[in-house]
This record gives sequence, structure tokens and C-alpha cells, in this order.
Amino acid sequence: MENSYRRHSLIPSFLYSSPLSSSSSSFASKTQITADSNSSSPANNSFTIPAPSEPGKIQMHSPQYYAACTAGGILSCGLTHMSVTPLDLVKCNMQIDPTKYKSISSGFGVLLKEQGVKGFFRGWVPTLLGYSAQGACKFGFYEFFKKYYSDLAGAENAAKYKTLIYLAGSASAEVIADVALCPFEAVKVRVQTQPGFARGMADGFPKFVRSEGALGLYKGLVPLWGRQIPYTMMKFASFETIVEMLYKHAIPTPKNDCSKSFQLGVSFAGGYIAGVFCAIVSHPADNLVSFLNNAKGATVGDAVKKMGVWGLFTRGLPLRIVMIGTLTGAQWGIYDAFKVFVGLPTTGGVAPPPVTDAKA
Repeated sequence: MENSYRRHSLIPSFLYSSPLSSSSSSFASKTQITADSNSSSPANNSFTIPAPSEPGKIQMHSPQYYAACTAGGILSCGLTHMSVTPLDLVKCNMQIDPTKYKSISSGFGVLLKEQGVKGFFRGWVPTLLGYSAQGACKFGFYEFFKKYYSDLAGAENAAKYKTLIYLAGSASAEVIADVALCPFEAVKVRVQTQPGFARGMADGFPKFVRSEGALGLYKGLVPLWGRQIPYTMMKFASFETIVEMLYKHAIPTPKNDCSKSFQLGVSFAGGYIAGVFCAIVSHPADNLVSFLNNAKGATVGDAVKKMGVWGLFTRGLPLRIVMIGTLTGAQWGIYDAFKVFVGLPTTGGVAPPPVTDAKA
């Protein structure tokens, strides 16, 4: 029975080394133990008491906590990316065929004329499935790696180098998240940029595999890492920093005294600002992903030769800034709203306190 009370190292525990006997120990409260040190039992030198918890509440950094963060990531990424499918569709086509899709307005006009209103949502299923899988890994593993690296660094270094921990945690999470996203992204781009290739995921996935082979689904993985890892590092590190600065310098009321709705507004604002930076640093790789997934047998060299270095950095960038800014703000808003819904605090705003075991 003793082992059943032990927690993982991620969850604080209270170790008591004083010997106790059943006749001389009693609980003064739920969180305090009174022991009679004069009575002893040589067989029991120490035992573990789990950290006090409130019934129905999710403990920070528990398996339930990471499960809640994973669920929040599914909702935040899957729903938001699906909702901006029309913008993503125009952006991808502007990257692939700039002579036909010359601007945002003309791009929407061409799509409306050639494919009708339904054309604006082509590829929404692989978008929903792919980014739901990505969001689950991105947010869930970010919370895990942030805690893991903080524990490795120690309380003092974790507070001192918190931005590096945000960067390392988000990069580690995104490596895993992109493996989940890549097959869906490959099908999505092909469906969106090649009219007549397939109607969606159900017929597009097997057709893509027949054409490119199973490994073809991961042809764009390295460029996807090149796009998403810098994007996610900027997304999480800048968000955490921006929100902390807002509460520290722009908002006179301490975070814990602000209403939940106000905190969610701060999450959206911080996410939108972070999204602008994300779009800029990840845009060249985004152009590469679109190019490689659209052209069979194409290489990075082919993309650079055709688009040019300036084109890689600028083609479709204004639309992507609008799309990613809105997307990132909405994602943080939805993610933190879900956390509040299940009884967890919103992300960022104050430096995490050192986590240590209380020993008697």
C-alpha cells in the first residue's frame, strides 16, 4: 500500500522521516500531521503522504493536467485552422501560382468564379484532423517539457533562464507534433492547389499514397520542421514574455485579482502579437512546404530557383500575417478558456514558483 501513495517526480510529495505508531499519530487537519516522537516502530523509518488535494480539482503537472492541456490543444488548433481554411486556400494558391492569384482580393475572386462558394472550404477535413493532432502534441508536450526542463535546471536557474526553457520546451514539442501533422498537410496542400485531384481527405489520402508512396506523405517533413519549429518557439516564448510584461507593466491589477474574462482577453491580445512574429520567422519555410507538396519530385533548390530568396520571404506574407495573427490569438484564447473551464489557471503572467519537496 505504501507504493500506491507515491507520486511521480513531477508531482510534489511530502516525506516524513519521524517514526510513528498507530497509537500516537493523528491528523490535526487535512494538511498537517502531529507525531509522537517518543513512540517508535523500527520497521517504519519513513513513509510518504500524498500532497493534499481538493476533490474535483486537477492537480498541476499531474497526468490529468497534461490530459487537459492535450484536449485544449486539440480544440484550439483544430477549430481555428479549420475556420481559416478560405484564407489558407488563397495563401497556398498565391504561393504556387502568383501569376493567377495576384492578390488577396483577386485570389478570392478567382476561386469564387472557378469553384463557387464550396471551393473556399476545399481541404477542410485534412486541415481539421491534421491540426487537431498537431495541437494535441504541441500543447500537451509543451507543458510536459516546460516542467521537465525546469526540474532539470533547478528552481533558481529555471527562473533565471525561463525564456530558454520556453524555447526548448516548445521546440521539443513541435518535433513530435509535426510528425503527426505531416501526412495531413501533404494531402491538404495537394487537394487545395490542384483542382480535380481529389474532393478531400477520404479520396485524397489513398490517391496521394498511390501516386507518391507512403513515404511521400513525409516528403515535406524537414521543411515543415523548418517552418513550424521556429514558429512554435516564437509562439510560446513570445506569448509567455508578452503576457508577463502586460501584467507587470501595463495592467495595474495583479493577475490573480483580475477576472477570468479579463485574463482571457489578455491571452488573446498576447497571442495575436506573438502570431505576427510567428508569421514573419516561419514564412520562408511555409513557401517551401507549399511548393514541395504541390510539385512531384521537386526539391528545395527548385523552389529557391523558381521563387527566389526575396520571394520565399515575401510571397503571400501580408495575408499570412493577418491569418496567423488572428489564428494564434484565437488559439491562446480557446486554450486558456478550456483550462479555465476545467479549473486551471490561464497561461503565463507570473513566473512559476520554485517546486520543492517539503521534508520534515
